[in-house]
Amino acid sequence: MHSTTSDWKIYRTRFLIKAKQLDAPLVFTDPLGREHSGRRGDYLVESSDGLQRIAPREIFEDIYVPMGLAGDSWPTPSDPSTNLDPSTGTLQPPLNGRRSSLNRSFVA
Repeated sequence: MHSTTSDWKIYRTRFLIKAKQLDAPLVFTDPLGREHSGRRGDYLVESSDGLQRIAPREIFEDIYVPMGLAGDSWPTPSDPSTNLDPSTGTLQPPLNGRRSSLNRSFVA
């Protein structure tokens, strides 16, 4: 990959992902043979299994919540700051029980 992206950061929804915001257009073919393309401002997203995809900026920023810079390894269920369920690897609701009051609209 060229230097068309910024530093990796960790984001979360139900699952943890790593992402970089593109600072230039990017086109690539993943190991499964699927072509991905993104524009400046979109995000290159990497899941915990190593697969990468492009997420449009508008959708990415509506769905994902930044957690900070990514290190060399993925957070583990034993890390209490992630709220990971050790049996499923999914994120649990915050301990204070509060949910986001954001109004989300989805584009079909």
